[in-house]
Amino acid sequence: METLNSLFGAINGVVWGPLMLILLLGVGVYLQIGLKLMPIRKLGMGFKLLWQGREPKPAHKDAVAKAGVDKSDEDGEISPFNALMTALSATIGTGNIAGVATAIALGGPGAVFWMWITALVGMATKFAEAVLAVRYRETDNTGHHVGGPMFYIKNGLGKKWLWLGGLFSFFGAVAAFGIGNTVQSNSVADAMDVTFGVPHWLTGVIIMVLAGAVILGGIKRIAKVAGKLVPIMGIAYVIAGVLVLIVNAGQIGEAFSLIFYYAFNPMAAAGGFAGAAVMAAIRFGVARGIFSNEAGLGSAPIAHAAARTKNPVRQGLIAMLGTFIDTIIVCTITALVILTSTVWQTGEEGASLTALSFDQALPGFGNPIVAIALAIFAFTTILGWSFYGEKCFQFLFGTRSIMLYRVLFVLAIPLGAIAQLGFIWLMADTFNAMMAIPNLIALALLSPVVFKLTKDYFAGKEVLAGEELDHDK
Repeated sequence: METLNSLFGAINGVVWGPLMLILLLGVGVYLQIGLKLMPIRKLGMGFKLLWQGREPKPAHKDAVAKAGVDKSDEDGEISPFNALMTALSATIGTGNIAGVATAIALGGPGAVFWMWITALVGMATKFAEAVLAVRYRETDNTGHHVGGPMFYIKNGLGKKWLWLGGLFSFFGAVAAFGIGNTVQSNSVADAMDVTFGVPHWLTGVIIMVLAGAVILGGIKRIAKVAGKLVPIMGIAYVIAGVLVLIVNAGQIGEAFSLIFYYAFNPMAAAGGFAGAAVMAAIRFGVARGIFSNEAGLGSAPIAHAAARTKNPVRQGLIAMLGTFIDTIIVCTITALVILTSTVWQTGEEGASLTALSFDQALPGFGNPIVAIALAIFAFTTILGWSFYGEKCFQFLFGTRSIMLYRVLFVLAIPLGAIAQLGFIWLMADTFNAMMAIPNLIALALLSPVVFKLTKDYFAGKEVLAGEELDHDK
């Protein structure tokens, strides 16, 4: 284990070095500028389209015609709303509770500012990912729509780039066992043990049984569960956070001052807090921001490719909301709860820091609230990432390999619950970055396609998914 820690530590230092920060932020800024800040300007439109993309759709042809619903919008397995909920199920997880706390503990309050910046530029990245996912998706031999970075690399850049799509798929299939499986079950097991005294192994087995019942049913079952759980859990967590902020209302102004000041100034050690340089604030803010909202990783477009739509831009407008909701809303709530408390300088980090912060404002309720929220967040993350990993595995080994991957993924859940947390976080962080590199290269090279499709859409021209068109080679 010590050798593995050293190996992954060395790799992590390289892949999360200055080059990765430049790639993530640089590509995001380039896309925002190329889109003329459209993802920020059209945020309201995105929410409107999300509301229109809910289930159920009219069942009969006459009802469809009367409602003005275009039949061409019915290609795909899940509704546009459930596609976002599936993507959010994978993004709203331990990163929103443990990840934010870790960013503050290691990078100081200034890390929150860099999480925000990552999210604002990440909205453009997530928009571009979903546009390309729908534009270049395919239909597999079972009749299901499949897409994501591996497909927009293959169909958008041409077969000479197929190795890059294969590289993404390999990293994605492996990373799913880290960020989307063992990290989640480990965090839940830890929270359940500390809060309710439930043994790690028992938590792992329970999650395995519940998740297995959903995962083995495929994307339609995953999307159905996500479409119900994600809105409920997200709203409930935000309400709990707002209650804490009402109690700590007098410290909110100071919390924002800490965030903005220490984003550009080093923070000295205080109490149990070891201090943080500006580079640490940037590094942990960006890393934990990406861990949370996944903009640039290439994971979310795999879910959006299954949406019932033929319009890439419309799905992109819905997809970009994932980054906004995850980081600007949910992560900010967590950050403010922590910074308005007095416990963030005690040396605690991870989910326990968030739990202590909630409990200080809501004695006796804070710990259970965080433990339950963490359990539900992590459960849905496991569901979403099982689909991502499965599609990456399918790209590499074919449709017949899907059930094998699902079984292995489910069996890994209890193993993660009893494993060493530090190494799991390190492994997940490393594979996150390695997934992002092929995806960011593809986004940069295919950006002219994104810009043209977006321009045509807002000019009122018809924009269709790539399966109806000749692929750009």
